[in-house]
Amino acid sequence: MPRRSSNETIEETIIKTEYSDVMQKSYIDYAMSVIISRALPDVRDGLKPVQRRTLYDMYELNNRFDRPHLKSARIVGDTMGKYHPHGDSSIYDCLVVMSQEFKKGIALVDGHGNFGSIEGDGAAAMRYTEARLQRITQEEMLSDLDKDVVDFLPNYDETGKEPEVLPCRFPNLLVNGSEGIAVGMATSMPPHNLAEVIEAEKAFIRNPAITTAELLEIMPGPDFPTGGIVTNKDELLEIYESGTGKIKIRGKVELEYGKGGKPMLVITEIPYTMIGANISKFLLDIVSLIDAKKTTDIVDISNQSSKEGIRIVVELKKDADVENVRNMLLKKTRLEDTFGVNMLAICDGRPEVLGLRAIISHHVGFLRELATRKYRTLLTRELEKKEIQEGLIKAVDVIDVIIEILRGCKDVKMAKKCLVEGDTEGINFKSRISQKVASSLRFTEKQASAILDMRLYKLIGLEMEALVAEHEKTLKDINEYKEILTKPAKMDATIVKELDAIRKNYGHERKTSIENATDVVFEEKKIEEMEVVFLMDRFGYAKTVDTATFDRNRDTIDAEFTTTFTCLNTTRICVFTNKGVMHSVKVSDLPYGKLRDKGIPIDNVSNYDSSSETIVYVLPMADLVMQKLMFGTRKGMFKQVYGTEFDVIKRTVAATSLLDDDELITVFPVTEQKYVVLRTEFDVFLKFELDEVPVKKKGAVGVRAIKLTGNDHVSEVFYLFEQDDTTVEVGSREVLLSRLKAARRDTKGNKLRG
Repeated sequence: MPRRSSNETIEETIIKTEYSDVMQKSYIDYAMSVIISRALPDVRDGLKPVQRRTLYDMYELNNRFDRPHLKSARIVGDTMGKYHPHGDSSIYDCLVVMSQEFKKGIALVDGHGNFGSIEGDGAAAMRYTEARLQRITQEEMLSDLDKDVVDFLPNYDETGKEPEVLPCRFPNLLVNGSEGIAVGMATSMPPHNLAEVIEAEKAFIRNPAITTAELLEIMPGPDFPTGGIVTNKDELLEIYESGTGKIKIRGKVELEYGKGGKPMLVITEIPYTMIGANISKFLLDIVSLIDAKKTTDIVDISNQSSKEGIRIVVELKKDADVENVRNMLLKKTRLEDTFGVNMLAICDGRPEVLGLRAIISHHVGFLRELATRKYRTLLTRELEKKEIQEGLIKAVDVIDVIIEILRGCKDVKMAKKCLVEGDTEGINFKSRISQKVASSLRFTEKQASAILDMRLYKLIGLEMEALVAEHEKTLKDINEYKEILTKPAKMDATIVKELDAIRKNYGHERKTSIENATDVVFEEKKIEEMEVVFLMDRFGYAKTVDTATFDRNRDTIDAEFTTTFTCLNTTRICVFTNKGVMHSVKVSDLPYGKLRDKGIPIDNVSNYDSSSETIVYVLPMADLVMQKLMFGTRKGMFKQVYGTEFDVIKRTVAATSLLDDDELITVFPVTEQKYVVLRTEFDVFLKFELDEVPVKKKGAVGVRAIKLTGNDHVSEVFYLFEQDDTTVEVGSREVLLSRLKAARRDTKGNKLRG
């Protein structure tokens, strides 16, 4: 190829395209990669790619259940180098989780060393821990890989092959559940009891038209490794039919008596959602309830949990209302919680939310596919064995002639040609009879090779009997495999037999009880009414302090807190947000104490969601019902509403209706103000009398206060008294709002220049 001269230039092709189109395509490609290749499990084996690759690598390393453990670092490094080049932490985290019996219905990895605890302690570094496959993983998920039961794909650098899916013979997706966050979607599937799931799968095989309700009679619901109680049994049918919903779970609390007959509430089983750091948070929540004087019956709390199980002891006063304290723990802590179900899995190459029946149906179909490919492979192998066995048996009858052929041939090629084609040219025989017999031989290529490889001891009588017996077994196996492959009923019976063996070897008793429990009722002791000062900072953290503390530290409070006002500790606070809703907060739910104590987010004591809402205005309910409120939106829709409309028991109510793409920007108590001044993003000002805004119901949109042009919107709202010195900066100058000329509502206003 001629070299390019230095003054030659390489022609470039510049492709012009819309930047947003490139970003959209790139993001969709990325999203699909995360969804399919990383975050979601496959409905067939219930594994995410990182789990599948880790288990397959352990299989390749011969890291069997009956062999010594291997260093976790060895497994992680080998998996990362061959199959999963996304960092060692994700692989090790996956290895750890698959070994934790308190997270999985059936642990798939046998961990040796510190693999973390139910209380949230992390696993030791991978260089310290060791692991190997569990027996069920080895025998029921990996044992048939040598029988061509699944397809193999090139690994990431095409230097090897990895299985597309593992040949899992039990419904691992249901047994172990799964959790994962993809792009725009997430999966959350609870674990179930292995024995019950297998029985449900057998029932589906016998009756493909079985309903979800009938399946739930066999497999009544989730079986969490932490035990506990599912309290909404009647709602499970809808959850398992749709694949989404909320399962209510409750810890198990037992009453015991300590020294002096003091009652103790002992928590022996916890909700599955409390695993990890939430156990510590549960203890802190109890302390907070004591500090907030929600109860005076609790004397002490101790966590006596060990390897034998959970044991959290709450000691009570001798005359305590035990049932009320128990109900308080369920109502005010995570001892009663919900598990969000979203049974999303990869099905036929795409993500799909599946009901219980659909998951079982897909796995049964997968089992039939595995059985078909397995017995087809075994049949092929047995037919090959049959061919060779028949050749060896036939060879024994003419063994003397075969020996003459071997002694009379110059090389193996000549001998093989005689055995296959009966070609005796160039071979010396002892007699014409031997030559005639040799010329009639017609062994196959495989039979001839087997005869040439046969050792002389095979001619012993017992060996010949064993060969004949083996041939009979081969014929029997061939007939059995053909029957399985040609008769669906026989195949299903074989699958059921394998499922029964798995159930017998690995099944265990249910840990979680399922019932319809009544909602707990906790009666709070009435608190002494007193005046407090509500404080909230710009991050939405709120608390209350006594009035004396407020008076002593007024300057500090004004500098650190954006919202302060006086209220009674028995009333409620009203929080208005840009979404046009009002959240109600009990003052008694807020921490009361010292100024330097940290408050709690408003999110924790209300339905307010700081991730999607912003607070517009906060005031006490007592002040709200005494006056009217002015509401204004970004698109200039205004109205007045009587505060009594918001005196409701609900924690969240709609404060106003909003137009599409509109949001609330102002809520303000109406007192003696005379004018409203609107300022827009483009520095258009409109001043009009407040009385021009009519009183409406809280469900109304309101009236238009200003005619906006283009993409302009209202950015600030000012409420002026008759004599008012409020000023604003417009560019480089200050404008006294009282000097603006008053106009009519629903006009365009005037643009001011700096």
